[in-house]
Amino acid sequence: MAIGALTPPQDEMPANEAFVEFPDNRLLIDLCGEYDRNLAEIERKLSVQIVRRGNQLVVMGEDELQKQAIEVLQALYTRLEGGRDVEAADVDRELRMGNSEAGTGSRDGDQLEMFKGGTVEIKTRKKLVEPRTDAQKAYVQSLFNNELAFGIGPAGTGKTYLAVAVGVSMFIGGHVDRIILSRPAVEAGEKLGYLPGDMKDKVDPYMQPLYDALNDFLPGKQLAKLIEEKRIEIAPLAFMRGRTLANAFVVLDEAQNATTMQMKMFLTRLGEGSRMVITGDRSQVDLPRGVASGLADAERLLKTIPNISFNYFTSKDVVRHPLVAAIIEAYEADSGRETG
Repeated sequence: MAIGALTPPQDEMPANEAFVEFPDNRLLIDLCGEYDRNLAEIERKLSVQIVRRGNQLVVMGEDELQKQAIEVLQALYTRLEGGRDVEAADVDRELRMGNSEAGTGSRDGDQLEMFKGGTVEIKTRKKLVEPRTDAQKAYVQSLFNNELAFGIGPAGTGKTYLAVAVGVSMFIGGHVDRIILSRPAVEAGEKLGYLPGDMKDKVDPYMQPLYDALNDFLPGKQLAKLIEEKRIEIAPLAFMRGRTLANAFVVLDEAQNATTMQMKMFLTRLGEGSRMVITGDRSQVDLPRGVASGLADAERLLKTIPNISFNYFTSKDVVRHPLVAAIIEAYEADSGRETG
């Protein structure tokens, strides 16, 4: 029987009970998860009951919830058939996104349609990186297709991680000669001068998320050598002034903390053969009160310029711990009440 096919009704089968058959028992074990934790999460979120019988799963519950559970199970099994793992974040993503329109109102429908049912993978030295949501897939495609791309949305949606992955992929493929990663060194409650050490020691904590991403994609010794040779640079935004960044993949992270003048300075560094990615979260501006965010200005001024893409993410695209999505949604709801 084909994956997801429902067993024809039997005389004694309850109306709210459906059997879903999965041909490969080994994949079914992975689908259920260790100690059936994946099934337990689906049961908890959708208020259904799932029982395993051989190579079948019996789903019991209200018709609409039962249908949602079956669709989640089918999507996860298809992922396993494609040779990919199913982790807690994948289960959470399917439960949160389901058949709903992810990110309604702020995404490019044509971009999303390109990826329906398809997979996108980014090759790096250490791993294959797979965008997990439609918005992430559209974002990755725009990074390859556009010389300047913006990724705007809340924390945990993969904006920076995917940008660095694409940068590493293009670097090892010979499409660019350098990778340059930058952030504004804006204090969020603690003054730089109070931190111990020289300038590098003071600045490195701000750059650590960029180091973390690179360590995921490149072996340690190779990364250290590339940094030593200045083929990979990680530096505060202020260090970009006066430079022309040619044949490079350039990422500005936490761009909401760049002033308008800093953003203009950075954008005009773009040189021949380079690609630039700007990522930021409009809800986490650490600039002094009254100072405008350069990210908001850039979004307003550049929206209509060809070959510049804007990709947006919402809490539905969060791929960290499931609680992160819930936290973001709670703050967004509270913000909506304050402005309403």
